[in-house]
Amino acid sequence: MSAKTECSPDRMNLERMAARAFVIGGGIFWIIAAFAAPFIYDRSGVSVAIQTALYPFAATVATLIIGWTYERLAAVLLFAGAAGAVVWGVLFGWELGVWLLMSTVLIAPITIAGVLFLLASRMQQVCSLPQPTQQEQPVPAPSHTRA
Repeated sequence: MSAKTECSPDRMNLERMAARAFVIGGGIFWIIAAFAAPFIYDRSGVSVAIQTALYPFAATVATLIIGWTYERLAAVLLFAGAAGAVVWGVLFGWELGVWLLMSTVLIAPITIAGVLFLLASRMQQVCSLPQPTQQEQPVPAPSHTRA
């Protein structure tokens, strides 16, 4: 069997855990950032800051729920989020520092999580295929020779 078609549940579970860790880590970062921005810079108060932080919290929870069973859909949504961040940067004319920051804390982690969800989905597909055993290996046909 080749490495591409060999079932590896440990690898699949590692990819899933890593994807979820990226989603959770990014979610925590963006929840804190969304809370701190209006609270510190606008002095809007705790209620406005909590309301603002609910958006990344809801996105994180939704991604985890969707990714738990629909890994490909979660990957597509994560890739769409990364593309949306790029469009956001182009439309608002981010300067180089903002591009570097957003690439580090948003675009790259979202893309990596999406790739990990896709890899786990692919391994799940490989593992769900029937795996041939030694008994199921084709037996070579006897050769006919003249004595």
